[in-house]
Amino acid sequence: MDKYKINEYLYRLNVVEYSAARKIIPKVLDISLNTFHNYRNIKIDSETDIPYGIIRKLEILFDVKRGDLENFQLKGKDLKTLIYSEKRK
Repeated sequence: MDKYKINEYLYRLNVVEYSAARKIIPKVLDISLNTFHNYRNIKIDSETDIPYGIIRKLEILFDVKRGDLENFQLKGKDLKTLIYSEKRK
């Protein structure tokens, strides 16, 4: 499974749109075509991430809400929990 839903949104396009998107998106993001393909194929268990600014631009390009490109949820403890758990040690 991919970490981001970039391919899912691209595959919803028709052939003409898909072909144009593959050329336009790297230009808009100011990245190489190869980097764009690498971003598309990051697997869910990978430590690799797409920079936040690029993700936001992709969300705007695909007209989706913040977080809609992610196939995962970050989990963790909030800061106060960490602070008070450290004080108890």
